[in-house]
Amino acid sequence: MEKFSSHERFVAAVEAIYGAAPDPRKWPAALGAIADCFDDVGSVLLWQRDDGSFGSIVSEKLVEAQRDYESGWTNRDIRAIRATERGYFFSGAPFTDRHLCSDDEIRSDPCYTDFLASHGLGWVAAIAVSSNPHVGVILSIQRDSRRKPPFSDDELGLLGKLGRHIENALRLSIRLLDTELVNLGLGDALSRIRIGVFALDSLGRVAFSNPAGQRLLGDELHLIEDRLRMGFGPARESIDAAIAIMLKGNRSDLSKDPRPFLVHSIRSDRRLAVYLLPISARSDLSEQFLTRARAIVLVIEQGVDEPPDPGMVRDLLGVTLGEARIAALVGSGLAPKVAAERLGISGETVRNHLKSVFAKAGISRQSELSALLARLVLRPGHWT
Repeated sequence: MEKFSSHERFVAAVEAIYGAAPDPRKWPAALGAIADCFDDVGSVLLWQRDDGSFGSIVSEKLVEAQRDYESGWTNRDIRAIRATERGYFFSGAPFTDRHLCSDDEIRSDPCYTDFLASHGLGWVAAIAVSSNPHVGVILSIQRDSRRKPPFSDDELGLLGKLGRHIENALRLSIRLLDTELVNLGLGDALSRIRIGVFALDSLGRVAFSNPAGQRLLGDELHLIEDRLRMGFGPARESIDAAIAIMLKGNRSDLSKDPRPFLVHSIRSDRRLAVYLLPISARSDLSEQFLTRARAIVLVIEQGVDEPPDPGMVRDLLGVTLGEARIAALVGSGLAPKVAAERLGISGETVRNHLKSVFAKAGISRQSELSALLARLVLRPGHWT
């Protein structure tokens, strides 16, 4: 079998992640590519909506283990129980067995000795990868403990980098994973979701736009000679440059962390969050309208009375994704207790995360957080 460098495996995984963004049927293959980055058995995406429904997608080698897990282990998994208790399913920080269980528990708990051992598994590394307030998603990497040692800090760092790309891709995939949409053709599904989707060809021309995207066209978002123009001045230049780099298809650029853009209207209070998703030229998308696509632009309208996107808050303040989700709500005026209820976490977790946000941002009160977010995110011209 041909050996690939760690960088090549990472880039291949990122390509697979973005290939799955508009076509959730490709997530099992993408999860296999993610596991290959670590030379491990497989990986899992587990999601839970705020209505209590949940589901999972696994890479090919974990199908049998998933079937066994769902038949009797969902309420007996000490790792999942501990991760929930300690807030890891929310925090956005990578974690592994040593963060969850003692050495004695790893040696004796039935989850390890019976379930995991019977499937040639043992160690796990995981990270929360959704900024969506209604859907929590966890990525986990499953390792054979007989063949390899526990996950190292460097490996957790690599998982964190992959998590940023998965988070970006899931902004589209989460909506397409909805039961009512997944049974439709891709074109029909994209036409029904409530976020703007623009597929760009290799020359940057719009090859497809859905009705939600067309409704968003206005003074800060418009088409000129079939090309998207977003924002004004430096903001437009930054977005144009990012799209141009993406369309060149340089695989090494995929190793960079994806960053969103915030575009403000000059005639209203409307603000648009813009996300760029690269699509590999080798991607075998079956839907005709995407065969020329080299990039997908997601445009999400954000009302001024809505909390800012947690992904943007994270990038601006240098906090974790979990901290950013709290900061976005509390900084928009919600009381910490209400934010805890909305996020389904304890008040103590909210208080601890707020303390961390305040320390990282150099502030000490909720009013200062609100002023900081208003200056950086809510007012025009501060994010490009």
